[in-house]
Amino acid sequence: MAERNNDEFLDDIEQAEAEAYQEDMNEISDEDAELDTLRAERDALHDKFMRALADAENARKRADRDRREAENYGGSKLSRDLLPVYDNMKRAIEAIPEDQREASAAFIEGIELTMRELLNVFNKHGIRIVSPEIGEKFDPQHHEAMFEAPLPGTKAGEIIQVSAEGFMLHDRILRPAKVGVSSMQG
Repeated sequence: MAERNNDEFLDDIEQAEAEAYQEDMNEISDEDAELDTLRAERDALHDKFMRALADAENARKRADRDRREAENYGGSKLSRDLLPVYDNMKRAIEAIPEDQREASAAFIEGIELTMRELLNVFNKHGIRIVSPEIGEKFDPQHHEAMFEAPLPGTKAGEIIQVSAEGFMLHDRILRPAKVGVSSMQG
């Protein structure tokens, strides 16, 4: 019977080893499942992080673009409001008769200096004059047709008169040049 007990004892050891092995396998299986879960979480968090990073970069670019636009075009309302000042000063200088220019030289010089300073300020802030020439082709992006008239010796769409200069603020039109356009064919 002692022999049988040894056999039973060996069977019990084998049984215990088998159970321990099974428990180890179950633990490994649980660890693999946990590891898979952690990997999935890591991948999801990495994806969220990359999206957040891209969103932050897009927000930075958008803010930079908005800042540049505000810098370049933020004063467009004030700029437009100054255009009549330029127009009136130009008309004032052009209205002075030749015979009075010598007598009023100091006064005229003051107006011309003021006009040059206004043009310097315009230039400093990216405002430039759009001054079309007679005979140029009408461009609706830069010119406003005030009238159309047939004029012999011109082609349709040519500028035949400039009523007022236009102005650009950097690459945007502040005010189109006001022009008369030929309607003559040939």
